[in-house]
Amino acid sequence: MKAHCDAHSHRPESLADLTERLRARARKVTGPRQAILDLLRRQRHPLSNREIWRALPPSDCNLATIYRAIHLLERLGMVKRFDFGDGVARFELVREGDDGHHHHLVCTVCASVVEIADCFPVEWERQIAKEHGFGSVTHKLEFFGVCPQCQ
Repeated sequence: MKAHCDAHSHRPESLADLTERLRARARKVTGPRQAILDLLRRQRHPLSNREIWRALPPSDCNLATIYRAIHLLERLGMVKRFDFGDGVARFELVREGDDGHHHHLVCTVCASVVEIADCFPVEWERQIAKEHGFGSVTHKLEFFGVCPQCQ
């Protein structure tokens, strides 16, 4: 059932490569931006702004700086926003050349996250588009349940 949204690679991009991507987009590589990129490159799952703030040393940056930096990184296509239905935006690093398209299985009790490697076949998108007269159809899909530890 694999299609166009293979789960993204978990081999972290080097911090040097990430800062070069930022520079290439004519953006300054500030200490807070570098700290955020370094943290996100080592994470397997999306983090909220507050989780990023709690994970960084207090001297690295304040919460407002994290919000601004994440907003910039999202605009530049370096991070992708995920919504797990709880009103909290979470962000994940997008590797160079990757569109960041993948899915998650989220525990509704403890909020643990599992990445899903499978995706809908492209034919399903085409069929849905054709049936309803739409063009350029894509999808966003998250699964929710109770993980083995919380059952």
